[in-house]
Amino acid sequence: MLSDIFPEPTTRRFCNMQEAITIKTAGGMELSLPIAAVGSRSYAFLIDWHIRLLLALAWFLIFFLLFLFLDVIDGTAIFGGESLTILGYVGGAPAIAIYFLYHPVLEVAMHGRTPGKRMAGVRIVSLDGHTPTIGALLVRNIFRLIDSLPAFYVLGLTIAFLTPKQVRIGDIAAQTVLVYEEKPKTRTIDVVAAMAESTSFSHAQVELLQELLERWQELSKKVRADLARQFLESLDEKVPEHVRKNELDRWLYSRLQALSQGGRLYD
Repeated sequence: MLSDIFPEPTTRRFCNMQEAITIKTAGGMELSLPIAAVGSRSYAFLIDWHIRLLLALAWFLIFFLLFLFLDVIDGTAIFGGESLTILGYVGGAPAIAIYFLYHPVLEVAMHGRTPGKRMAGVRIVSLDGHTPTIGALLVRNIFRLIDSLPAFYVLGLTIAFLTPKQVRIGDIAAQTVLVYEEKPKTRTIDVVAAMAESTSFSHAQVELLQELLERWQELSKKVRADLARQFLESLDEKVPEHVRKNELDRWLYSRLQALSQGGRLYD
């Protein structure tokens, strides 16, 4: 789990030349968080923009209809003088607040996510791979005012295209980055506990083993081979000399699967 990682962050190119954050876990293994591309960032923003716009308009429309109904009942002039002022404050102000506070409130409440980011499969993390602090998220959102200049986030998108980590000015100021979300885990605490009980592994080792198996196809052959070797070495195991180079990837995966099922000795 990322929240349990003790980071020693670096950055390197991911398997398809995409920038990634590399984190050393407490177990001595390295995990890569692939940085989200500008396209994914834009997709998430468009979803969130439509959601917050619809929420703001829905509030204003509901209040407008209610206000119109009450104004007619009272028999007063519709939108005359004080009525228009009340409509502006009670109807317009909350709608504006919903629109502008959507991102900071939800990113804090959802730990670096929003509905749009979740649908796009991305989230915000600090440069050490953890969930950003509330202060960092607020700074990131304050700088939206600059990133949005002169219009339609032209400045922010331009900076994102030019920076290696594809970050906008708000990310630079807050020391954050957008990464692709991890796939939902199929394991539960009970599964991890049962595996740890049935083997000589610690809970941390079980977590790392499951993490590696679940992300196996996402990693390049070199990266996953290095990670698998590191894990086996942490168990005082080495790759047998008879394993050929062209069979290494399949052997490592099979070996990790065997370990996850309780196997400790070589077949």
